[in-house]
Amino acid sequence: MEEVALRLKEFLLPSIADGAVLSVDVSAEIVRVDAQCIADGAVCPVCGVWSNRLHGSYLRFPADVPSGGRSVVLQLKVRRFACGNPGCARRTFVEQIPGLTRRHDQRTERLRSILAAVGLAFAGRAGSRIARALGVSVSRSTVLRLVAALPDPKVAAPRVVSVDEYATRKGRHYGTVLVDIEIRRPIDLLPDREASSLAAWLAERTGIAVIRGDRAPSSPKAPPAHRRPSRSRTGGTCGTT
Repeated sequence: MEEVALRLKEFLLPSIADGAVLSVDVSAEIVRVDAQCIADGAVCPVCGVWSNRLHGSYLRFPADVPSGGRSVVLQLKVRRFACGNPGCARRTFVEQIPGLTRRHDQRTERLRSILAAVGLAFAGRAGSRIARALGVSVSRSTVLRLVAALPDPKVAAPRVVSVDEYATRKGRHYGTVLVDIEIRRPIDLLPDREASSLAAWLAERTGIAVIRGDRAPSSPKAPPAHRRPSRSRTGGTCGTT
């Protein structure tokens, strides 16, 4: 029996050191995996103090990557520990399994990463359709939210930078976009198009050798307060007051 449980763990929870599979229930549409954490304790997320003082436990049901055309749901027993630091603001905390769960999330880490990769490739609406074809029902808003939660990629120090403007409200509010010419990708956005903001950005990046740009004046022209009167087809004049 232990050998079977070990094989299930290697198949369903690979590279998860602190997880153990207790049983698997397969139905026509859902695979339910009964699992739990086997670590001796956990670290408080606020103060970092390790604790094994058990306060209680409950079940979580995070969705996992589909298998064989069936949805996979973990029936995960998690423990709540009492923090051993009397000065900590967090009295109790729930254990998390590294690489598998995170706080308040309804999906496993590997399902999150797959949906985020789909969102990066296809954006929201198309990403939602692709995920549905893979067996995961998710809205386009959720796909975009998972993409937005990804950490910013590390970008090498730019050498040749192009400076241009973008409009969040055309004719009213503009910002500055900076593009690395050598890799042909935007690398940063500034909230305005003032020279001082650009100078401060450049001062933090001394490796830039070439700067090119086609920028408009810093203050766009205000729209006219009224229109010039125009003649109507009957010969009279009409206008706005």
